[in-house]
Amino acid sequence: MTHQEDRDARLAEAIALRTGGQREEARERLVALAAEHPGDAPIAYQTAWAHDVLGLEAEAVPYYESALAGTGLAADDRRGALLGLGSTYRVLGRFEDSVALLSGAVGEFPEDGSLRAFLAMAHYNTGRHHEAVGSLLGLLAATSEDPWVREYRGAIEHYAKDLDALG
Repeated sequence: MTHQEDRDARLAEAIALRTGGQREEARERLVALAAEHPGDAPIAYQTAWAHDVLGLEAEAVPYYESALAGTGLAADDRRGALLGLGSTYRVLGRFEDSVALLSGAVGEFPEDGSLRAFLAMAHYNTGRHHEAVGSLLGLLAATSEDPWVREYRGAIEHYAKDLDALG
């Protein structure tokens, strides 16, 4: 087995452990793998995720940052790493960092409503209530299948852009 094949097999095993509910064992294996492969963005991302699912947000941050600084993340994993780090910053009280990161992520992945929702939460935490509510209203108008929301979609979109508008 080549070095790359060994890396790939060990990474797949750790991911399977995490998805199978053996989160602590997965985290331990991923930490060891990350130490052996510093700068490997996919390993760093999976290691961050393994910490996050265990509620170890502070420990997840350097792995998320390493994953995003590196290369080799698939687009969906990059989106997940941006969401994970932005959410983790928010949980840790790093609200401005969360807003900055998630704002960039929304620009990079504008179709992802979860990024917009987490950005709205970070805006709320920074006291930017207009941005938070406006963003959520825009997301609601764009994604809701509720027939009454759809009926008033135009009005909701209008007010999402200007909550102070009266007509």
